[in-house]
Amino acid sequence: MRRFYGMLLVGVLAAVALAGCGSKDQPSAAGPANAGGRIKIAVSIPAADHGWTAGVKWWAEQSKALYPDVDIQIVTAEDARKQQQDIQDLMVQKVDGLVILANESAPLTPIAKKAHEQGIYIVNVDRGFTEPGIANVYLEGDNKSFGRKSAEFVAQKLGGKGNLVILTGIPCTVDTDRVTAAREVFKKSPDINVLDQQPVKWSRVEAKKVMQDMLTKYPAIDAVWAQDDDSALGAIQAIKEAHRDDKIWVFGGAGMKDIVKQVMDHDPMVPGDVTYPPSMIAAGINLAVGALRTGHTDKVDQFLPKHMVLDVDLITPENAAKYYFPDSVY
Repeated sequence: MRRFYGMLLVGVLAAVALAGCGSKDQPSAAGPANAGGRIKIAVSIPAADHGWTAGVKWWAEQSKALYPDVDIQIVTAEDARKQQQDIQDLMVQKVDGLVILANESAPLTPIAKKAHEQGIYIVNVDRGFTEPGIANVYLEGDNKSFGRKSAEFVAQKLGGKGNLVILTGIPCTVDTDRVTAAREVFKKSPDINVLDQQPVKWSRVEAKKVMQDMLTKYPAIDAVWAQDDDSALGAIQAIKEAHRDDKIWVFGGAGMKDIVKQVMDHDPMVPGDVTYPPSMIAAGINLAVGALRTGHTDKVDQFLPKHMVLDVDLITPENAAKYYFPDSVY
């Protein structure tokens, strides 16, 4: 993960540095609200309700430590309603920038739009808004590729036939893109029978409950497409407790170190995984700091792409060692 973060940070800061090369004597149409004082940036993220979001919080703290001269406030919310209120409060505090990783896409879109209309510089990370043009920069992992690559692996391992169940996440652009791309792949193999599809909110506890119900309902399941490593671990626990671990395997996603270790060790229940590093929040913070430091955010926007998509990699037993970071928080 540190290797990924370093490469991503270099690219991001190079783009911001390029944007800030213009003359500082020119007036800014969209400079910081507290020009002449310390820049104020708020980072609004979901509470650490599972491993990936815990990783997001950890990486946000690491990025904050890089900028002692910037007021960076990290605010976590357990649900969309709390996050809406948090952002409303931050707008009253007149922050210069907001880095937002939404709990859910639709509920956060109206309040983010209001912040944008007030001139707050917005970097949207991971879960996108449902309207275009709200964020100055939208940074996400390639969730369509995530869904496609993972589904292709599953379809190939099944040999194009078998009984499959699907576990989905939280209603947001991330979940929609992953599931839609995966279902398109599975449709190409008519002998793959999707028995069921249920939301588990990327929660280990919820995934275990849903998987228990599915195991009771379906006597023959060959594989689980869980699209998240916490969800995968919950499903695996239910499968083992039902003593069906000799017949069912699970594919998660995001590159959690525990799952990657299982892939590396050739665990038959976990044959592969796909990357989706929580360090992307740090890149979002770096973008916001770099843009606001120039005092010319309107000019920065001319250099930075509005939409940045980070590629994802398939993890297999053959390459898992290079994605395994035992000291990582996630």
